[in-house]
Amino acid sequence: MRRATVSRQTAETQISVEITLDGTGAYDNQTGVGFFDHMLDQLARHSLIDMKIRAVGDLHIDDHHTVEDTGIALGQALREALGDKTGIRRYGECHLPMDEAQVRAALDLSGRAFLVWNVEFPTPKIGSFDTELVREFFTAFAGNGGITLHVDKLHGFNSHHIAEAAFKAVARALRDAVETDPRKGDAIPSTKGAL
Repeated sequence: MRRATVSRQTAETQISVEITLDGTGAYDNQTGVGFFDHMLDQLARHSLIDMKIRAVGDLHIDDHHTVEDTGIALGQALREALGDKTGIRRYGECHLPMDEAQVRAALDLSGRAFLVWNVEFPTPKIGSFDTELVREFFTAFAGNGGITLHVDKLHGFNSHHIAEAAFKAVARALRDAVETDPRKGDAIPSTKGAL
């Protein structure tokens, strides 16, 4: 089983992440940030990556450190669970509709971290959650996971729907990318021989 457990402790947060890539999408995420937990649950459910996250952060200041540090730890866990990436499909993409919103995600588990983010939110908050933190999470996740990640909003005027479509689109793309390639399950998917 491709699994990883990562802990991250700073003066601002204490994070623990457990993932199983070959899971069923089971989740148990508790960060103290309700909307963010909901998004992490979507990420797990639609990627079929089992995920247990515990985060204690300085929420009396704001949600920023908790969200960003969770992205860092989750990216590190993904990278560790993938190992040398033998047999993975490597690439994934999804156009995800959610009511009026549609978000496209494309990713490459290349080991080269890069985020292209073309997602604007019509409101600064979803409830008490700062919408700018969606980008902060994916920046940290891609950077620490070694993921080339492109996320584009094609349509949408409801901030909740846009954010949820982004998480689900990335999840579905991730599901494809981490799966074992039935035609080349014994090889690293690169002409370089390493990722």
